[in-house]
Amino acid sequence: MFSLLSLAAVSVCPSNFFFILKSVIPEALSLLLIGSALTGGGSVLEPAGIATPVASAPLPKPCHTKPIQSGAVSPFIQHIFPLKIFLLRFSNTFFPLSIGLTAVGGLVLMGGNYLPENIPQSLAVLSAFISSVNIAGGFLVTQRMLDMFKRPTDPPEYNYLYLLPGGVFVGGYAAALNSGYNIEQVMYLGSGLCCVGALAGLSTQGTARLGNALGMIGVAGGLAATLGGLKPSPELLAQMSGAMALGGTIGLTIAKRIQITDLPQLVAAFHSLVGLAAVLTCVAEYMIEYPHFATDPAANLTKIVAYLGTYIGGVTFSGSLIAYGKLQGILNSAPLLLPGRHALNAGLLAASIGGMVPYMIDPSYTTGITCLGSVSALSAIMGVTLTAAIGGADMPVVITVLNSYSGWALCAEGFLLNNNLLTIVGALIGSSGAILSYIMCVAMNRSLANVILGGYGTTSTAGGKPMEITGTHTEINVDNAIEMIKEANNIIITPGYGLCAAKAQYPIADLVKMLREQGKNVRFGIHPVAGRMPGQLNVLLAEAGVPYDIVLEMDEINEDFPETDLVLVIGANDTVNSAAQEDPNSIIAGMPVLEVWKSKQVIVMKRSLGVGYAAVDNPIFYKPNTAMLLGDAKKTCDALQAKVRESYQS
Repeated sequence: MFSLLSLAAVSVCPSNFFFILKSVIPEALSLLLIGSALTGGGSVLEPAGIATPVASAPLPKPCHTKPIQSGAVSPFIQHIFPLKIFLLRFSNTFFPLSIGLTAVGGLVLMGGNYLPENIPQSLAVLSAFISSVNIAGGFLVTQRMLDMFKRPTDPPEYNYLYLLPGGVFVGGYAAALNSGYNIEQVMYLGSGLCCVGALAGLSTQGTARLGNALGMIGVAGGLAATLGGLKPSPELLAQMSGAMALGGTIGLTIAKRIQITDLPQLVAAFHSLVGLAAVLTCVAEYMIEYPHFATDPAANLTKIVAYLGTYIGGVTFSGSLIAYGKLQGILNSAPLLLPGRHALNAGLLAASIGGMVPYMIDPSYTTGITCLGSVSALSAIMGVTLTAAIGGADMPVVITVLNSYSGWALCAEGFLLNNNLLTIVGALIGSSGAILSYIMCVAMNRSLANVILGGYGTTSTAGGKPMEITGTHTEINVDNAIEMIKEANNIIITPGYGLCAAKAQYPIADLVKMLREQGKNVRFGIHPVAGRMPGQLNVLLAEAGVPYDIVLEMDEINEDFPETDLVLVIGANDTVNSAAQEDPNSIIAGMPVLEVWKSKQVIVMKRSLGVGYAAVDNPIFYKPNTAMLLGDAKKTCDALQAKVRESYQS
């Protein structure tokens, strides 16, 4: 029920939604089941080394091969694939909802006076503190992202008016509580619906701000209902307020200082907090509830959920830290392929499952705590081994998988604490994250298992020897590129991670502005898995002031390449690699790509002729209509901007 609710919440085709579900319910359910057991991470920087300029020479007659098809697309995917708008631009709101509501679990278990008085209470206050870091910080980052998509022609906004319904919602509950009515469950239901509305609102640009406001109201209502139900003493309330105020202050500070280019690292770091908070809450709940297990008929269910929540939280915590380390450059971004890693992971999983036997059979406190500590350690190790083995090309999937994991960890907390709000929102986020992970895999024509286990090759890869690429490349300089740009009227720009790494969005935005003022039709084509996280390029372009209505997705712009005069490929490789269609033995065979080579002319701006994340040579570098403009992306874009400005002013 919760999975279907979350699907409905993010559907962009509500009129057809229920019909689609009837026809593909087995596929949808299998998707959600798969998405609940994923983790991953990794990034490989482009190899260094500048190519020596090679004179243009006639190329051999190209081999006319039949384009490889990525397979039939089900009606489910045809309708769900537009969700990438929701994913690409606003996935940042997942983590303030998930980790923000883990604060509810911490508050429920807190006790003592001004300070906690025992270990479970200390774990609970730590969980609430960790969670509150993101409540303010996560929503502030989301608001910053939304502000980037504003256009000068947009009508004025009066966002402060959202305080009115929020005040009525929370104030009405306070009035009912003061009158002696206990309506916490009604508040939880209302807060859950607000969170559902938040994700639904973020699916379109026009309702995105409303969605963000609904998310804030939902979290505020959930926290208010929790405090109202607990009725803490003034001393305990001071402890709660102090922990959350300190965490919120830290979150706001981080949100104000974070650079948008560092958003993937921020998401990974916050997801690690979700996992840690889940582990702390589950262990604390076991400690508190243990004396009642002998008389509680639901004791076995409580123990099972605590065990599963600890396992999910441990994998999320360590896997997210590894992803953060790779994204930040602290750890080697190359995949770590340990010998026998699959056997190691299988052994860790078997040990984690086996640990439930003594945990459920032996009623002693020592055995229970030992088993929870053991599964925490085993799951943390498994998170490391899984994430370390995943390459950088799969980083967008990692982000969405971690979203899903954080949701299931929150859902486990909801079951454990008998809290409907946590259960509803956790299932919503977990299932939505699973769907988005599946969408990313569809965009790469790969299976979830292939990505998660650090595999290579798409579902269409034939397995033979890859096609040998022959010929020479044509290299040009900035002046040559300027002449080609001036002669073109219909231009498409396809950016990749190289644009993000070089922070070249500002000169490109200025260049596009000048070209559009000259009457040229300039648009952007974004691949679903371009960059290090879903939506990173969309946000960077919005930050630089590029109108979002000229930033199109792959399936919206691919048909336009044959009529395009010039394509500028900036820092992209695998997402524009023609081997996906021309070489059945390529490990990216069948992967949907931006078909830039079909345009009249292509300029590829890269540091070198090196391969991309997938380590596959790109045939478009050697095609007759492609010219290579090699060098640092930032310096090259700055030079193009300056030269174009100079040419139009003279």
